Amino acid sequence: MNCCIVGVWSATLAAGPREVGIHMAMGVERREPSATMDSQFDSLGGVYEDFSGLPFRKYLEFPTVLGIIGQPTGLSILDFGCGNGVYARCLAGKGARHVVGIDISDGMLTYAREQERRSPQGITFISGDLPQDLLGTFDLVLSVYVLPYASDRAELDRQVRAAAGALRRGGRYIALPVNPAYDGDRDYYARYGFRLSSSDPRADGAVMTLELCFGQHQETVSAHYWTAPTLEDSLRQAGFTAITWQPHHVIEEGISALGADFWQPYLDKPHAAILDCTL
Repeated sequence: MNCCIVGVWSATLAAGPREVGIHMAMGVERREPSATMDSQFDSLGGVYEDFSGLPFRKYLEFPTVLGIIGQPTGLSILDFGCGNGVYARCLAGKGARHVVGIDISDGMLTYAREQERRSPQGITFISGDLPQDLLGTFDLVLSVYVLPYASDRAELDRQVRAAAGALRRGGRYIALPVNPAYDGDRDYYARYGFRLSSSDPRADGAVMTLELCFGQHQETVSAHYWTAPTLEDSLRQAGFTAITWQPHHVIEEGISALGADFWQPYLDKPHAAILDCTL
């Protein structure tokens, strides 16, 4: 089992949630993606595929997220910030009726489309706007490590409202931001294949650094921190209810392979939170 670490997106609002056009850009107004944000991920499709094979992914994050989603058979799912498309492929393989992946990175999307070409599952990968005929149609929007790429509160709110705009009434939004209570020791998560650190005070919008450090890979990505009250307020303003902070778990195979002590530090202080809410 695999999962994708990151995708970056933003949205342009026209009016209310149902009129929002989901645009894969990191700007305040509708405009083309910035070269800086785009290039952060263009060459990392293969790196993230390799990252997906680490024990942390196989035994903890991926089964946790899929378990929270439940059986996707018959669902229409938007993988928001799909990156190289690993979550989209998994959900399609588990029976989702319709899966769309959307991202800003042409490099990531090229990788995702190539995997779809090799093993067709009927997934559509989009760069740019979500077509108007898809707005308000999805049963689930999954947003893995996307909220951390909102650099200010206005952008955070646009992202959350855009997710709301993609959902049908009663649909679910599952997002993985940085855990507001993550451990600040740069090496705390190194055993899981990455480091997380910040030289800024732990406040809304603080710049963070994620370092992927496993095998021969040494890659660095910049992100942003958001407090729990701000994340919840943004969700409520977009119309979401029943906001739940879901726990992580490790499957038995992972405990058998590496022992409970290997996993306990992460379970004590996950680097990511899991927000689950309903429109």
